[in-house]
Amino acid sequence: MTTLRIDPGDARPPFEQLRRQLVAQIAAGELPPGTKLPPVRRLAADLALAPNTVARAYRELESEGYLVTQGRNGTLVAPSAATDAELARRAATLAESYVGEMRRLGLAPDAIIGAVRRALDTR
Repeated sequence: MTTLRIDPGDARPPFEQLRRQLVAQIAAGELPPGTKLPPVRRLAADLALAPNTVARAYRELESEGYLVTQGRNGTLVAPSAATDAELARRAATLAESYVGEMRRLGLAPDAIIGAVRRALDTR
């Protein structure tokens, strides 16, 4: 796991900073499915946060499908999290490639969006 950091100057609350960093690490494959996360109290101590702050981030990530809690076995990256993250990454790559090609053809953003809508309507 890449080092997690909480920026006291950031306008976002600490639990949200932690949540976003963990989502990014899961999406990047740095935390593959089945990876065991540190216990709440240990991570809270490492980040100088209240345990409830870390617990809230874990709860939200669990409700979003990124994590699963297995009682005494701890909190793990969910099996489907990497699959969803991989799909999102592939979709973003395809979209960037498509938009790049359409721009090289000289099409304006509205024309690109129109082409996508027409393609969706024909399927």
